[in-house]
Amino acid sequence: MASGRAADSPYPEGSVVMQMPFFKALGLDLSDCFGGTLNVDIAPQQFTLRQPDYTFRQVEWFSETPPEDFSFVQVRLTVREQTVAGWIYYPHPETKPAHFQDRSTLEVVAPWVEGVRYGDGVVLDVSGEAIALES
Repeated sequence: MASGRAADSPYPEGSVVMQMPFFKALGLDLSDCFGGTLNVDIAPQQFTLRQPDYTFRQVEWFSETPPEDFSFVQVRLTVREQTVAGWIYYPHPETKPAHFQDRSTLEVVAPWVEGVRYGDGVVLDVSGEAIALES
């Protein structure tokens, strides 16, 4: 899982941790989730959001960056026989031009999954109405 706490990050606590109170105030409580993302590579497929469960527009979560849009889609994540409920976390790239958003990577915010490692296979159970996959 990525913490968002890279040495060169401008976000001292990690971006997801800093954003969580803003999402909670808007109606999405992520307090049971780890303060980072599990990045799931679905290449060669790419995804497009169709009907997210939540979309928050113009969130002013950090004083040194412009407001951003975020969407979330409910997901069940299974890794190493552990299944947890989580969210696909999608910072809209059009409101975050300095951040490259790979359409073959799903960022998932979920409770901590013990023992997960880079390269582990995962299963994501998500509504086909929420996202579309394309090759």
